Amino acid sequence: MFPVKGLARLPALSLLLLLLLARQLHAEQAVLRFDWDQEILNLGLHDDNSTEQANDGCIKACHLLQRLLPVTTDSARTTAYAKEEYWSSRQAEVTPQCFVQPTTAEEVASIVSLVSKTKCRFAVKSGGHGAFAGASSIEAGLTIDLQLLNELSLEDAEQPTVTRVGPGNRWIDVYDYLTPRNLSVLGGRVAEVGVGGFTLGGGISFFSPKYGWALDGVRNYELVTPDARILQVNRDSYPDLYWALRGGGKNFGIVTRFDLETFPQGPMWGGVTYSDVQHTEEVIDAFEKFAFNAPQDLDAHAYIFLDFTDDIDRLRAGSVLAYARAVEYPEALGNFTKIPTVRSTLRSTDVADLAREISALNPTNMRWSYSTATFVVSKEMLRACVDIFIEEAETIKHREGVVPVLVLQLITKDVISRFSRNGGNCLGIEDGEGPLLLLNFPVKWTRAEDDAAVLGAAKRIRDRTTQRARKLGLYHRYLYQNYADGEQEVFASYGEENLKKLRDISRKYDPAQVFQKLQPGYFKL
Repeated sequence: MFPVKGLARLPALSLLLLLLLARQLHAEQAVLRFDWDQEILNLGLHDDNSTEQANDGCIKACHLLQRLLPVTTDSARTTAYAKEEYWSSRQAEVTPQCFVQPTTAEEVASIVSLVSKTKCRFAVKSGGHGAFAGASSIEAGLTIDLQLLNELSLEDAEQPTVTRVGPGNRWIDVYDYLTPRNLSVLGGRVAEVGVGGFTLGGGISFFSPKYGWALDGVRNYELVTPDARILQVNRDSYPDLYWALRGGGKNFGIVTRFDLETFPQGPMWGGVTYSDVQHTEEVIDAFEKFAFNAPQDLDAHAYIFLDFTDDIDRLRAGSVLAYARAVEYPEALGNFTKIPTVRSTLRSTDVADLAREISALNPTNMRWSYSTATFVVSKEMLRACVDIFIEEAETIKHREGVVPVLVLQLITKDVISRFSRNGGNCLGIEDGEGPLLLLNFPVKWTRAEDDAAVLGAAKRIRDRTTQRARKLGLYHRYLYQNYADGEQEVFASYGEENLKKLRDISRKYDPAQVFQKLQPGYFKL
C-alpha cells in the first residue's frame, strides 16, 4: 500500500502540468489538468468498463500516483496509519491499495479525474469517525484522505460572520481557533469528529436549539464534482446542488472547504451527570419535560443516556447538559440538576473543553457500532426504549470488553423550524412533526469474534423499538445519517419525493454516476 503525501515537492514543470491552474468564472473554476489519458494509454489501460479494468484500475491509478508524487511504501508505517487514522478498529482493518493526501482542491480534482478514467474504486476520509468498515475506508481501492485540507480562517476578521474550514480539520481544531476569539460555529460535540462527514450528514451541535444543525450553517461549499470541476456551491449559484449537500452525504463530489456561518460565543456552563439506576424514571421525566419546554430557553441543550459502570453489573442513567451562557444551574435545566448524582462534572466551561470531555467517552482503537431510529416523543416511548435496551444489553454485556450504551436525543420544534432556512435541506422532516426522539445505540467492544452477537443486539433494539413505536402510533421514518448502521436505508428515510430529487440531481452533476459506482462505502442513493 502506498501513502501519497501531497504534491508539494514535485518539480516546477510537473506542478504546472498536474495541478489545476484556476480562475473564477461565476461559481465555477476552470482548470488545466495533467494529461491522464496519455499516461493511462502508456500503461495499456483503456477508458472502458471491462471486467479487467475493474480489477486492475486501482493498481494502475496507484502506480501513476506513485510515479508522479512522493510516496512511502514502508509497510510498518502503513499499518500505523490504519490504526491511528480511524476511530473504529472495524474501519482500520480495511486495507486500501494506496492512499493519497491532497493539499488543495486542484489536487483533489486531479485525483477524481484519475479514478474516473481508471475505474478505480475509492473512499473519501475526513476525520475517519465512521463506525463500520468501509464508511471512509476501502479494501484494495484508493483512499482519498483529506486531513491536509485543513484551512482555518475568518473570511473577514473585522466582521467575523463566516469561517472557512477545510474538511481535514476535526472539530477541536475549529474550536481551538475560534474560542479565544469568542466565536463559534455549528460544530460537533465530540472533539475528534471530522468536519466533513459530520456536516454533510446533518450535524447536531451544542448550539442547535438556537441556530439549527450544522448543515443549516453552511453558507457555501467548495466542491470538486465527479467530472473534476471545482464549484462554489451556495443558494444563489447552484441551488439544487446546495440543497442536496445539506444532508446528502458524500454522493455529489468532494467538499474541499466549508464556509460556515459564525456567531459570538463566550463562556458556557455544562458537563456530564451520572445517577444510580433507581433514578432512571426521574431522568426520563426531566427529558420528556425538556422536550416540550425547550423553546422557552434556546441556550439550553440536553440529552440522556444509560450505560454500565466499569464492572458492567450496575446500570446507571446520565445526562449531558450544556448552556450557551455563563449561568450556573440555569432554570431551563433544573429538572436535570435536581436529580441526585453519584458523579457530576457540571462546571463553567467553553465549547472546546466540553467537546474534549465528550470525546474522552468515545475512545479510539475499539470496535464500534452505531444504530439509530426516530420516534415521536412520549414518556411511554422513552420507557420502551429503556426497557428494550436493558433486555438486549443483558445478552452481550458480560462478553469481555463489550460496553453497550443507549443515547436518547431530541429534534425539537425549534430545530425543525430552522431546517427550512436558506432554501431548506433534504432530510424530509417538516414543521409540525416535532419534537422527535432520536435513538442511538452505540456499542464498543474489543474482539472480532463478538461481532455477530453485538450487531445482532443492535438490530434487535432498533427493530423492537420501531415495532413498539408503530404500535403506539409514534413511529417516524427519518434515520439520522451520522448514527446509522451501514445496513440502514438512510436516503429512503428522507421520503420518496426527496429521494427522487436527490437521484435527479446526482444524474445531472454526475451523469456517469462515478460517485455511486466507484465509491461503494457509506450511504448511497
